[in-house]
Amino acid sequence: MSATAVTRLWQRMDRAERSLCLRINRGCHRDAVRGFFVVASRLGDGYAWYVLIAVLAFTGGEAGTLLTLKMAVTGAVGAALYKLLKRWLVRERPCVSHAGILMGTAPLDRYSFPSGHTMHAVSFTMLAASHDLTLALLLLPLTLAIAASRVLLGLHYPTDVVAGALIGAALAAATLEFWPT
Repeated sequence: MSATAVTRLWQRMDRAERSLCLRINRGCHRDAVRGFFVVASRLGDGYAWYVLIAVLAFTGGEAGTLLTLKMAVTGAVGAALYKLLKRWLVRERPCVSHAGILMGTAPLDRYSFPSGHTMHAVSFTMLAASHDLTLALLLLPLTLAIAASRVLLGLHYPTDVVAGALIGAALAAATLEFWPT
């Protein structure tokens, strides 16, 4: 697909998602709501996952150590993949493309598609849940908050978040399939 075709596709999708983004972004105008989602977003920068990996490495025995290795490799592959996609697909963020959308916090990089925060949250939650299902009870609300934060804060379109979740799920499923316990 040519760069021009990709640009036209994004323009059509951006227009289609604009009103939903505007509605969700209204939460940014409430300090408490914005504050909650900024914290969720910052945890998704990696901090929550670094802590989880460290805890699993030190308390999970041999199985925990293997899981941390799986998470580190999956995270590195995911980071390389989403950076490549962002450079190739070049979708501007909603807060850049639409004047009415408030940027609730600074993004880590320039482009929007796919959501790397959501991709990592989904992949790490799936991997951790495969190790200990009770971790899913702890991590699922965090994953949902991270995903929602990306749209509410004006940093991603809903399709960016859905794509990030699908990529994250595929990466976790591939890791579990090809790297058995």
